[in-house]
Amino acid sequence: MAPNLECRMYEAKYPEVDMAVMIQVKNIADMGAYVSLLEYNNIEGMILFSELSRRRIRSVSSLIKVGRIEPVMVLRVDKEKGYIDLSKRRVSEEDIQACEERYNKSKLVHSIMRHVAETENIDLERVCVNCEELYVHIGWPLYRKYGHAFEAFKIIVTDPDSVLNSLTREIKEVGPDGQEVTKVVPAVSEEVKEGLVKNIKRRMTPQPLKIRADIEMKCFQFDGVLHIKEAMRKAEAAGNHDCPVKIKLVAPPLYVLTTQTLDKEQGILVLNNAIVACTEAIEQHKGKLNVKEAPRAVSERDDKLLAEHMAKLRQDNEEISGDEDSEEEEDTGMGEVDVENHGAGITD
Repeated sequence: MAPNLECRMYEAKYPEVDMAVMIQVKNIADMGAYVSLLEYNNIEGMILFSELSRRRIRSVSSLIKVGRIEPVMVLRVDKEKGYIDLSKRRVSEEDIQACEERYNKSKLVHSIMRHVAETENIDLERVCVNCEELYVHIGWPLYRKYGHAFEAFKIIVTDPDSVLNSLTREIKEVGPDGQEVTKVVPAVSEEVKEGLVKNIKRRMTPQPLKIRADIEMKCFQFDGVLHIKEAMRKAEAAGNHDCPVKIKLVAPPLYVLTTQTLDKEQGILVLNNAIVACTEAIEQHKGKLNVKEAPRAVSERDDKLLAEHMAKLRQDNEEISGDEDSEEEEDTGMGEVDVENHGAGITD
């Protein structure tokens, strides 16, 4: 008998109203888009077109696309009929960030639980252990106790017994006198526990954070381009083995500095030092540097938005004629140089 690997991530069968949830767009109909709620075993929800944007909608396809995964806000939940109304326009940036962080943690926990449910049955040929059974006895109790099972899994990496030995379940047996008695036993067998710990240790390796800062840099002096390039090298030189610094041109005069590290505070400190080094270098040649966004941890969504912005700027530049290019070069403070092809290591 094959194990049942389908299960919601949380104990509640439906999300709460005013909660941000992660969805995937399945299809677009006449009145709105049908989506799957990824954290709730892909139950169906709907986003009406009127809930896509606060602004006038000129093109639905620019706001929502089939296959896209993104956070939305829960407006209404009809548990009897199974209807869930959702909104894209009412979800805030804070809601989006919190939802993405929760979902990424939940997705990792879910992947581990599914893998254990699947492999334990194949490898051990025991009584079927399905995914929901693991959640009932392990996952959801850990959510209740630790706020998120991910936090418990982090402890299991170094001290599994302190977390798992406290989990129990009740079973009913018939005693010697023929009466039914209740016994408290470990939540799962030693085999399943061993498989769970093995998978958690394999998957829960620390993931580096990406730290980013946005700056504007200009230099109108003779050889201003060379001065900007030198300032960029100074910024990269402020990095180290644990926190290498990279600087990339977005569009004159905007640049981004990035680093990846396991230590958030160290990453922010290194980028701040890189900005100081870059500022000192450019000011020696009467240039100017302004910090538009201070160093902070960024998500995959932030990287995606930056990439889309850069792609749009490249497309806009391609549409500008050669004469217009020449005129703009005079106004950008020696910023239109193709720094990506000057000096290895300055940009990605």
